[in-house]
Amino acid sequence: MYQFRAAQRDSATELLKALIRIDTSNPPGNVAPAMELLRSRFESQGIAATLVGENSEQINLVAKIEATPENSKHRPLILSCHLDVVPADAEVWTHPPFSAHDDGTCIWGRGAIDMKGFAAMAAITFEALAEKKEQLDRDVIFVAVCDEEAGTNRGSKWLVENHPDLLGSDPEYVINEVGGFTVHRKGRRFYPVQVAEKGVAWLRLTVKGTPGHSSLPGQDNAAANLSRAVLAIDNTPLPWHPGEEAARLIDGFAAPEGSLAQKVASFFLSPTFGPLLLKLLVNEPSRRAALEAVLRNTATPTRLNAGKVINVVPGSASADIDGRLAPGQTAEDLVRELEDVLLKIPGLRFEIEILETSPPVSFSKETPLYEAIEGAISKGDAESHVVPSIIQGFTDSKNYATLGATCYGFYPLQMPEDLDFASLFHGNNERIPIEGFHWGCEVLTTMLSSFLCSEQ
Repeated sequence: MYQFRAAQRDSATELLKALIRIDTSNPPGNVAPAMELLRSRFESQGIAATLVGENSEQINLVAKIEATPENSKHRPLILSCHLDVVPADAEVWTHPPFSAHDDGTCIWGRGAIDMKGFAAMAAITFEALAEKKEQLDRDVIFVAVCDEEAGTNRGSKWLVENHPDLLGSDPEYVINEVGGFTVHRKGRRFYPVQVAEKGVAWLRLTVKGTPGHSSLPGQDNAAANLSRAVLAIDNTPLPWHPGEEAARLIDGFAAPEGSLAQKVASFFLSPTFGPLLLKLLVNEPSRRAALEAVLRNTATPTRLNAGKVINVVPGSASADIDGRLAPGQTAEDLVRELEDVLLKIPGLRFEIEILETSPPVSFSKETPLYEAIEGAISKGDAESHVVPSIIQGFTDSKNYATLGATCYGFYPLQMPEDLDFASLFHGNNERIPIEGFHWGCEVLTTMLSSFLCSEQ
């Protein structure tokens, strides 16, 4: 196991604090000061870094350690992070969200988990690899992007479309979020490694009505019709779509309990028995919701719009819907499922428009890199159980996949049992355990030193 010097651990901690103190909330998404911080740090150590982007505030950083010609045998590996964060309401936080408050156990702040923690971890690992430059068997590229939280259009998507050369043109692997953190279950420690993510279908539902004066209530108010439609979508579970990715996740958590548990777990994949078993056997609401979300398409209404003035009954009303697609599903499939729900509402006149979509992505775990990840986690925690996972959301991996890269969510982070990694994403009082963060720095560096270096 690679052991960081005290100075390296302190350097990683201070870098994380410095990144958190820079407000990179998206919107508006001004990440330039944070990118400049990383650029200056790398260049002070002799690592060239490039800043590129669509505008001066929403920019991206790319830095590269090149393998020597005689050792370079494989396509590049990318360490990817995003520096934009979702907004935070300071009034409901225990400590100011951009203070990087250090209580001796955790560092608090927006982005501590998602994902400036990994940015600092990857940066300190990248610097350690630079010291081993002569031993690398491929180029290693560090990428920090600006726009993941708002859809990736100015971040990884922009880089892939405009500067694939900076990404090595055909990278073999990308290490990204979300995975490698501790999940505590029944006294055991699991470490999910993301090998798949659901697709995206952002939709607009428009419902028709009969316009008129609001002093004369009618029976065909578009706003009221929309409320019925949204309620129906919110209350109706969509069809079961279990796939290989969900099967591996479920089996991975059941395996330590033996073959009987694995057999019972397999019934979660049944469209007939799965929904019933989920309610009977998974008592924790957040865990049940997370598991259910990888077994169905989901559709969540997030924005409503109806009328322009208060005294006119609107003739139409709309709802924007964040849809997520199970592997093998398309936006058109989700639209058909929603139509089936809405057609049961008598007299409802509606149409559904696809605003934006991207397909689910899935990657094989039968690779040397995945084996190296398993080995490094085992070295860091001898009682670990590594599980290939699928996440309900999307990451920058969906864009890197178009370059032919195998992408894994591997953000090693040892979490105490009383601190849930997933609940901290976008949540109030986001914070990262300091010891777990240092553990992750050492695990990531151990893994990449072993995987990338021809000599130790």
